[in-house]
Amino acid sequence: MAWCPAATMPESTSVNDAVANMPPYLAAFRGSFTSALRWPQLDALWDRVRAAPEGWYVYAIGEPPPTTPADAEALLRFVSEIDALLRREHDEDYCGIVYADAPAAPSMIKIYDPNNLGVTCGYSTNPPLPGWVLSRLAPVDVEAARQAGGRRRWWQRLFPG
Repeated sequence: MAWCPAATMPESTSVNDAVANMPPYLAAFRGSFTSALRWPQLDALWDRVRAAPEGWYVYAIGEPPPTTPADAEALLRFVSEIDALLRREHDEDYCGIVYADAPAAPSMIKIYDPNNLGVTCGYSTNPPLPGWVLSRLAPVDVEAARQAGGRRRWWQRLFPG
């Protein structure tokens, strides 16, 4: 698979401290990911997910995060449906919009919406959010966590509790 450092940030003490103090899901979410650049690479990734369908959380960003993993049937249905959607709506000869933390043994997969891509590959302090995430870790509300610390403190000062 091709390397694409999506959602990564340069090493620094402040970044390392911030990662150490964040929930495990967010630390994994902000880690390094590898793109399934070609459609056959995506097929291989889906095969790995299908081979062990238990224990996956299916999270649609913008919806409340799930509190329990999807059952195997729901996960397999999601993989089938999202694969069809990606191939239908991302009319390219390459994929490049699905990223896994470890393609050979994934525990988190980010799937970008073909109709809301922005810049998914490359360094950014504020990259676009994926449309969906498959994860072995229980998700947290990524949109709420994304709000800048200063803005969050400002908001909490205005609306405590």
